[in-house]
Amino acid sequence: MAPTIKDIAKLANVSHTTVSRALNNSPLIKEVTRKKIAEIASQVGYVPNYNAKSLVMQRSYTIGLFFTSIATGTSSSFFSDTIRGVNSVIDVEYNLFIRGIDDYVDYSSIHRKRFDGIILMSQSEADNKFIYHVVQQGIPIVVLNRQVEDRSIFNIVSNDREGACNAAEYLIKCRHREIAIIEGVEGFKSTQERRDGFIKALIDHKIPVRHEYMVRGNYDMPSGYEAMGRLLDLKDRPTAVFCSNDDMAIGAMNCVFERGLQVPRDISIVGFDDSGVSLFTTPSLTTVKRPIEQISEQGARKILNLISKPVKDDGPLFINTKLVIRKSVSEPLG
Repeated sequence: MAPTIKDIAKLANVSHTTVSRALNNSPLIKEVTRKKIAEIASQVGYVPNYNAKSLVMQRSYTIGLFFTSIATGTSSSFFSDTIRGVNSVIDVEYNLFIRGIDDYVDYSSIHRKRFDGIILMSQSEADNKFIYHVVQQGIPIVVLNRQVEDRSIFNIVSNDREGACNAAEYLIKCRHREIAIIEGVEGFKSTQERRDGFIKALIDHKIPVRHEYMVRGNYDMPSGYEAMGRLLDLKDRPTAVFCSNDDMAIGAMNCVFERGLQVPRDISIVGFDDSGVSLFTTPSLTTVKRPIEQISEQGARKILNLISKPVKDDGPLFINTKLVIRKSVSEPLG
């Protein structure tokens, strides 16, 4: 039979209330007592009954990590960086539940008894319905990656528009004038922000925005490959391409190589995200570092704070991007 709190209390010669407080790191218990009880619990092989604990504390000990979609438009690097950042902060006492919003027909299964808090890595304004369902259920929520208008919802975002603008300006500084963009998933806020930043740089430097130089991708390598193929088929092909994420940039580079061309001699390429593989492409990829892992870490810390002490916060927290210059850009020939 598994040992209980009462068994530990008997061995430690204290009340079961003292044992319970010690195992839950209560500040009411002296450190010497807490250590003594922890040692006894370890020796007898005590395992906490989280189901019983949840009933008593009226908590689920589950934190939800939701994406707009896991299957569509979420690159493997973006997904893994998010989970790594959250997981580095969330204590093992909590279960981490990961799901895409688009997996749900309705949100009836998302309620306070099931989730202590929710972190949403949001990519689309269509997520607003989910956000307000969570708010109505009284579940603490932190929204990452996309700015929401409701200032009562804590929000952490990177400045994608500025990052894309800096990437395009770097290409212009390298004397490129025929610059194309491979965009992300239609309807995603990140797609819009990066496109707007790219266009702003061209307008500021009086470079024409050519419709044929704006092609759609899907935030994955195959779509980057296909989009680059369309650009290379143009009569007047661009000398440089800004890709709205690194996965599409890698697909684009492969297409260039298969056509018998070279990066950056024949065409320069810039990515966005600074994913783990961008340093190891040939040539290494110039890209915009978007600190997804850092954003996720901060989101996880914030949700733990909101669970323990709900407070209202005003406005979003912006995390700056940074242009990382490597070897995939050079001045155009001629």
